[in-house]
Amino acid sequence: MWAVFTICFVIITVVVFIQPYWIGDGVDTPQAGYFGLFHYCIGNALTSELVCKGSILDFASIPSPAFRTAMFFVGTSMLLIVGTMVSFSLFFFCNAGNVYKICAWMQLASAALMVMGCMIYPDGWDAPEVKRMCGQKTDKYSLGNCTVRWAYILAIISILDALLLAFLSFTLGNRQDKLLPDEFQVQGAAENP
Repeated sequence: MWAVFTICFVIITVVVFIQPYWIGDGVDTPQAGYFGLFHYCIGNALTSELVCKGSILDFASIPSPAFRTAMFFVGTSMLLIVGTMVSFSLFFFCNAGNVYKICAWMQLASAALMVMGCMIYPDGWDAPEVKRMCGQKTDKYSLGNCTVRWAYILAIISILDALLLAFLSFTLGNRQDKLLPDEFQVQGAAENP
């Protein structure tokens, strides 16, 4: 069951990284649009069409250094979780307790990186592109007329999910160690009652 939840978490993390709906327009915003970690779209005042920019491969197209930094942390978090899923193959070669503990540390590191990404992202809200969409009241950690969208909320929820999965993985790893036969136990552990 832990493996199924981990695979679901991988999907959530990939969606959080790719989707550009971290912040977006509100009822009172001067222009329509939305921002993600690296991709954003802002409405054209003359034609009412969205003009989209930003690429993961072109750092110069990302409107704020804070967005670039958040993209790095969230992307690294995503890669760690994908690595956790890949490390399921270690169950065929290694002790299951050790594999659970390796996965737990990777999930814990992923949660820490996601926390850093979510905390740094609002530092870029003072970028000129964000101010153009959200109004001049927009500043660091203050969205002005814009709203937080579902991908940012999902990123925050994924932090709790990663912590829960890491705790579960540590628990499963410790339980697996207790199931080992006596000849496979560490000698110091067998002597203590």
